[in-house]
Amino acid sequence: MAERKYLIEDIEPSRFFGPYNAHFKVYKAKYPNLQLSSRGGVITIKGEDTDINDFVKAVDSIVKYLKINKHVTLGDIERVVQGEENASDGETEVKKGIIIHGQGGKIITARTKNQQEIVDKVYKNDLVFATGPAGTGKTYTAVALALKALKNKEIKRIILCRPAVEAGESLGFLPGDMKDKVDPYLRPLYDALGDMIPHEKMKAYIEKGIIEVAPLAFMRGRTLDNCFAILDEGQNATNTQLKMFLTRMGPISKVVVTGDLTQVDLPNRIQSGLEPALNLLKGVKGIGMVKLNENDVVRHRLVKDIIKAYNRIEK
Repeated sequence: MAERKYLIEDIEPSRFFGPYNAHFKVYKAKYPNLQLSSRGGVITIKGEDTDINDFVKAVDSIVKYLKINKHVTLGDIERVVQGEENASDGETEVKKGIIIHGQGGKIITARTKNQQEIVDKVYKNDLVFATGPAGTGKTYTAVALALKALKNKEIKRIILCRPAVEAGESLGFLPGDMKDKVDPYLRPLYDALGDMIPHEKMKAYIEKGIIEVAPLAFMRGRTLDNCFAILDEGQNATNTQLKMFLTRMGPISKVVVTGDLTQVDLPNRIQSGLEPALNLLKGVKGIGMVKLNENDVVRHRLVKDIIKAYNRIEK
């Protein structure tokens, strides 16, 4: 049995080991054939040379990840470690390309294999459908790509919309003007934007019409040209609404439709238009489709287990 010492440098050791050694427990679970112990910033590794080399390579990647990402969660660490295992060409998720720099220099990248597939499909296609459970970063990744296209002057506007399903016929009973009535249903889109650009800049973009956040119904009769348009919560659009939105595409446009087929909020008598659209448009050149799953969840690590539990019941 070989033994090697590894010194954590360039970052604060406590960030590597995590609160209450939570990160270190993830490393131990991933490498059960190794005896791992730590003292200060030094890790003592005992085991076979091959296993030790794999672990050292993983630690190098984790340290690099922590250097460029100031705020990480336990779920982030789990995905980085998992990325080492799934890397087929020697390139891990840690080394994926940066989409944009967000607030405070936060690096925004595709954090899972399927999120990277969204990025790749958007670059190659003008229309992309991204479906999967809540918390898998569908909308967040799409918004980051839209802001990158705007920054690179590939488009002139960003249009973000959602079906205001929950409002329904009761919309008129809510207080305030139309903006006040629909803004609560669009809040997740504002939140994604706010994580990537300063509030004042976002406000200026919205006032100038460079960024538009609106209910799906507001898209009727328009041509979405020279823009990056995102339809969020697409499972809550009817067949007619989804057809209306998709046929708004102008000559120079990118469109991303996100949705979760397991969380349709439409009344029972009304069918979601998302699944029929996926079946109808499958294989059409210029249209990309990405299906995410619980392994792409980037919220609290328990969300992944919650989704799995519900999936077992539904099956």
